[in-house]
This record gives sequence, C-alpha cells and structure tokens, in this order.
Amino acid sequence: MTTPVTTPAPAATAPGGVRSAPRLRRAKRHRPGRPRRSKLLTALTSLVVLYTVVPLIWLVVNATKTQSGLANSSGLWFADDFALWDNIRDTFTYHDGVFTRWLLNTLLYVVLGAGGATLLAVLGGYALAKFDFPGKRGVFATVIGAVAVPGTALAVPTFLMFSKMGLTDTPWAVILPSLVSPFGLYLMWVFATEAIPTELLEAARMDGAGEARTFFQVALPLLAPGIVTVLLFTTVATWNNYFLPLIMLKDPDWYPLTLGLSAWNSQAETVGGEVVFNLVITGSLITILPLVAAFLFLQKYWQSGLAAGSVKE
Repeated sequence: MTTPVTTPAPAATAPGGVRSAPRLRRAKRHRPGRPRRSKLLTALTSLVVLYTVVPLIWLVVNATKTQSGLANSSGLWFADDFALWDNIRDTFTYHDGVFTRWLLNTLLYVVLGAGGATLLAVLGGYALAKFDFPGKRGVFATVIGAVAVPGTALAVPTFLMFSKMGLTDTPWAVILPSLVSPFGLYLMWVFATEAIPTELLEAARMDGAGEARTFFQVALPLLAPGIVTVLLFTTVATWNNYFLPLIMLKDPDWYPLTLGLSAWNSQAETVGGEVVFNLVITGSLITILPLVAAFLFLQKYWQSGLAAGSVKE
C-alpha cells in the first residue's frame, strides 16, 4: 500500500516575526464509497445505450404508421396518421388470425422447452455441486466444451437425426433440442456451489430429512435467484429461436413468431405477394413486449443470479 504524498504548506509568521513550523498538507485520496469518473467509460456507455435504444425507438415509432406512412415519413418520427391500434387489430386478424396461433406456438415452445431446460439445469447443477461421484471431472469438461459449441452447428445433425425418427415438422422437433442448455447447467452448478452451504444440507440429513425433502425444502429456496436467471436466459433463447424452426418445420400452423413474421416479410419478394411491412413491425413490437416485461419484473432476481461466483469469501 502506497503512502499518501504530503506537501509542506508555507510557514506562517507568528506575531513578533518568529516563523512557526510548516504544516504538512495531505494529498487528496479517493474515497472508497465514491465511484471514480471516467470520460472514456461514459462515452462508451453512451454508445452502447444508443445502440440499444435507437432500434427500440424506431420500432415503436414505425408501429404507429400505415403501409404508405412508412414510405412517406422519417424512420425516427411519427407520420401524420396514427394507426397503432389499427395495426394491432390487423395483426391479430390477418390471414384468419394466424398471428395468434404463432403466439400460442411460441408460448408452448417456451413453457415446455425453456421450462424443461431450467428444470434439468437446476437438478443437474445441484447434483454436480453437492455430490461426488466417479467421472465428475469428465462431466465438467463436457459441459464446458458444450458451452463453446454454437447451437447452429448442431442444427443440421439434429435435423438428420430427427428426420430418421420421424419427428420433423412436429412441435417436438423444436421442444426436444431446447431442453439442453449447457450454459444454464454450468450457471446453476456455480450458483449452487456458492449459495448452498454444505453444513446446512448435513444438518437437514441429521434431522432425518431425505434427499428429496432436503432439496425441495432447504436447497430450492436458496436457488431462487439462479433459477430465475437461467429461466430468463432459456426463455429468451427459445422465444427468439429462428434457425432451428426454419429447418425443422414446414407447416405454417406450427411456426413460432420469429418464423411467422419472417414469412410475412418475405411476401413482398414474391410475385403477387401482399406487402404488409406495417404488420411485420407491429408484430415485432408485440413479440418483444413479454420479454421486456419479464426482465423488468424479475430484475432483482436475475441481477443477483448473474453475480453468482463473482466474489469468493
């Protein structure tokens, strides 16, 4: 630890012409409770905020325009005609209300896929964190390796395997791959290691609680922040999944929102296709609202869950 630099203050002259001893002036030190200011960091943060907020503003503004208003007005300002409510109504009624079916399909994939992935990650992470068994290091290496493999690299092999099993063009072709979340498993592993004291589990066992009761009544409440964090990550991944449904599904009745809106957007490129860019934009706005609401209402849980393992006591 460095010693603060001190500089002598000018000697004061006492009455009678005798100079007193110089006083030492201590250099200013940074207070631990006050954050340091950095102009470079502020500038970089402002760029990130603009990069994030400007597309959202563009989406909200253009969702209020008609098809003609999109071409005759600025992208970042409103048109003369405010058509948000008409666009929402047309989005849910276009093509016999197929948007509603796509929304229900997406909810199905999220509940079964993301919910199942979270459940498996919680069970696997707890077991890997609190139990010792042969091959544990091999499992750790496998999980780390799986985190580094992008999902798109496994999409084609998964399609070939499901094609032989007769599962393509069914909801299971989207749900089953979504059940595997290596990152969620690793996050729950780290969180369970830090959040659940081993002594607490041993005390519960000494009191006669079985492994199932110990998990559900002792460990599970302590894992709540990590569970919410994993659930949000898997929900976002499943909700925004595009490439896997693209190669697995042919029937539009099983499309999720991402694939359905892409099909509407592609209508403008076909001969005789109807241009519905205003409905595509409005549908995109409706699509992101549940995710935004989930992050806002659950932020106190997932923020603490992201900090798991960052501080070692």
